[in-house]
Amino acid sequence: MKIADILDTKGRTVHTILPWASVADGVRRLEQLDVGALVVCDADHRVAGIVSERDLIRELAQRGPALLDLRIDEVMTRKVATASLDEPLANAMARMTRGRYRHLPVLAGGTLVGMVSIGDLVKARLRDMELQTGVLRDMFIAAH
Repeated sequence: MKIADILDTKGRTVHTILPWASVADGVRRLEQLDVGALVVCDADHRVAGIVSERDLIRELAQRGPALLDLRIDEVMTRKVATASLDEPLANAMARMTRGRYRHLPVLAGGTLVGMVSIGDLVKARLRDMELQTGVLRDMFIAAH
């Protein structure tokens, strides 16, 4: 199974925010959209970073309420791990686990085309394992 298969199932909507938006705006968007991360894109729609709930909690612990007045580009993660459409699910899961990422923007030819979360990958892997288990069970029953 590949990342493209997951996006074909869940959709390719990616929630973004501009780097000069305030952190308060970012927090509101995360809450309104009920998502855990926003991809930070510049005016030309290129990925500039990512801001997650985890980033904001860490910054809140250091900066306190003044955090809300800062710009997103002051708190975002700049080095963004990404995935490609043809990347195998297992590779993406291993990379996310190793890097402790919860979200991976998906790029095709440098263009943002989707986003997957660790939850999306686990759900797809479980579905795949259930299918494999069913096939093996059917083969066993047919053989006996």
